[in-house]
Amino acid sequence: MADNACGIARGLDLLGERWTGLVLRDVLRGVERFTDLQRELGAPPDVLSDRLSKLVAAGVLVQVLYQEQGQRPRPKYVATASGHRLGVVLAALNDWADEFRPLPSGDPSSSRFVDQPTGQLVHVALVANDGRIVDDAQVELEVAG
Repeated sequence: MADNACGIARGLDLLGERWTGLVLRDVLRGVERFTDLQRELGAPPDVLSDRLSKLVAAGVLVQVLYQEQGQRPRPKYVATASGHRLGVVLAALNDWADEFRPLPSGDPSSSRFVDQPTGQLVHVALVANDGRIVDDAQVELEVAG
């Protein structure tokens, strides 16, 4: 199968580089300025710049200019609908890691996904077209072609 025909391969093409998922994670949690992202992540500035450029080019993030009093305009990064949808992928990865790659202390991950209106934790589920939640052990990956 050609890699470009596989959605998993196309997604990993974007998210598979080191730092990319963490950049998106931090933007989704409200860290939007380059200097703040660099401080939070500790990523080398040239790498961070590259990952942000790729996420913008892919339509996952957009640059929005802001200007503080007496300062030049600077970009901040905001998730698009595509970026928010990728948050579901990060949530699934977080759920998986908490279950199968737990911290040595046994504590849950420091990342949590919550429903903003209620503050309740949310988790990723596989849902059939008829609305049923499907046990992941009952799901099979099919390849067309």
